[in-house]
Amino acid sequence: MAITRRDLLLSGAAVAALPALGSAAGVSVIGAAEAQSAGELSSNGLPWRHALSLFGKVKYPADFKRFDYVNPDAPKGGFARQIAVGTFDNFNIVVSGVKGQVSGAIAFIYESLTTPALDEVSTEYGALAEAVSHPDDFSFVTYRLRPQAKWHDGKPVTVEDVIFSLDSFKKHHPMYSAYYSHVAKAEKVGERDVKFVFDAPGNRELPQIVGQLTVLPKHWWEGTDAQGRKRDVSATTLEVPLGSGPYKVKEFVAGRSIALERVKDYWGRDLAANVGRNNFDELRYEYFRDATVAIEAFKADQVDWRTENSAKNWATAYEFPAVSEKRVILEEFANRSSGVMQAFVPNLRRAKFSDPRVRRALNFAFDFEEMNKQLFYGQYKRISSYFDGLDELMATGLPEGKELEILETVRAHVPPEVFTTPYTNPVGGSPEAVRDNLREALRLFKEAGYEVRDRKLIDVKSGTQFSLELMNSDPSFERVTLFYKPSLERLGIAVSVRTVDPTQYENRTREWDFDIVTNSWGESQSPGNEQREFWSSKTADIAGSRNIAGIKNPAIDKLIERLIYSRDRDDLVAATKALDRVLLWNHYVVPQWTYTKVRTARWDRFGRPAELPKYGQSGFPFVWWYDADKAARIAKKS
Repeated sequence: MAITRRDLLLSGAAVAALPALGSAAGVSVIGAAEAQSAGELSSNGLPWRHALSLFGKVKYPADFKRFDYVNPDAPKGGFARQIAVGTFDNFNIVVSGVKGQVSGAIAFIYESLTTPALDEVSTEYGALAEAVSHPDDFSFVTYRLRPQAKWHDGKPVTVEDVIFSLDSFKKHHPMYSAYYSHVAKAEKVGERDVKFVFDAPGNRELPQIVGQLTVLPKHWWEGTDAQGRKRDVSATTLEVPLGSGPYKVKEFVAGRSIALERVKDYWGRDLAANVGRNNFDELRYEYFRDATVAIEAFKADQVDWRTENSAKNWATAYEFPAVSEKRVILEEFANRSSGVMQAFVPNLRRAKFSDPRVRRALNFAFDFEEMNKQLFYGQYKRISSYFDGLDELMATGLPEGKELEILETVRAHVPPEVFTTPYTNPVGGSPEAVRDNLREALRLFKEAGYEVRDRKLIDVKSGTQFSLELMNSDPSFERVTLFYKPSLERLGIAVSVRTVDPTQYENRTREWDFDIVTNSWGESQSPGNEQREFWSSKTADIAGSRNIAGIKNPAIDKLIERLIYSRDRDDLVAATKALDRVLLWNHYVVPQWTYTKVRTARWDRFGRPAELPKYGQSGFPFVWWYDADKAARIAKKS
């Protein structure tokens, strides 16, 4: 699937693969020369545009027929069965990540005002909206809805639906409350025109951000269910909600499976952005809590497609007859669309992790090189940036030029090493290196007020042993935490490893009831407003926010705002590098590892375009289709 801005925000909140609901935002928009205009102006006297781009020109003109990466003649029909990890007890995306376990598949029933092109870095074309306009100072944006846009009950999508959706997400979802915090209001300015007014000019990505808004049906949410009970947009529900998208819920078993069926009379089936897409008659997600069971289900042809995130499984779990017979295809797809920080995350809300020397010491105790060799078959590389995988945005070497100018504004409030020393992780992999790293870890602990007594690391002031719990929700990840545990114990730390079920894990992380967990933050090629949600002081204590670490740092707050209000691409790159460098030198996390490709296994019953979208990873299931001839060949061999 494509990694988009909304996907990055929802990662960790949803348990199944989500459709591309929006694209990454950034720092520039198309000029008047690229505007769509048939002589008509918006209510503000501005020309209508058919698309917004954050890097200049858009690829496709106003009258484009389809995206280049689709097959316009792709057959409709068949099914695709996929794996989801975890469970679900909620279909209300407004409270996803806050209440209950949302089914990620439910996102397929909805649409947003715009939709991304997966062969452009950051360009959006009209979906529910047919046109957009905004002034040069980015103080507001107006979207015009398509007259043919309909809900599945046949009622039109209205401006009132858009306003209701914005208000609901801002009120009931901490992530979106931060994401849309600069949207002062949304108002109706025409029969199909909705205007979003921002609290200040100059935030160049806000026009696209509001275009990514998932639109909900106001009349449905304010109505009553089959039992006559009034619906509540702030509560969880397993009542199947009303959507406007290409799919609707066919059937489900709570916590176990959900099947979506293609809407045959879908209002948007002939839109240029939808040609060659949404080809499967049925999309089904089977939920598994254990990766081993999921793999066995795949081998037994109970599911068609699996994305593998375990190096061990990729190296050892797919040696079965269907692979050698070419009935199962193993394939890796390049990830060009996103970067990542995945890490062990200490909870800064707990005093024992408040000292950066303690957090740096935990990094010295982590022997990634040996773990990579023993557990991961040498497949991974160590993460060295909060934007790892996006080379242009990663802080490397020493700061210079515009990045240095930006860092000078916070010099008094950041570690001095920001200016003097390139950030590096400790390197292990040999007994000598491990001993040296553990000595350095003990030195840092001593500086922070600890000493070893009877092989226990003791807080000199309180006389208590330093202890921590490594918490997981995936049993297969225990091998990682158990590998880390002995190194920590050699320092005199009392370590426990706890694996809890997904529901307990989510509840504990929402309530900040943990010592150390593993978390990941996906990053787009144009970071922006979501950085507040990840690292800002305002989100550190908001239940359900992505600021898992609990970072509260005025310098970082200032750098985030500097990034958001970047004037051009060069300015954005410099501000991102500055933010990255300061995050790294505060040692908020112990970086883990990354892999630049997406590993997939599939039963060979699908077709795909000759050329997949550059920024769409596998593009499955969006631009693939069911191949009846291939499916028949597989059936004959079974």
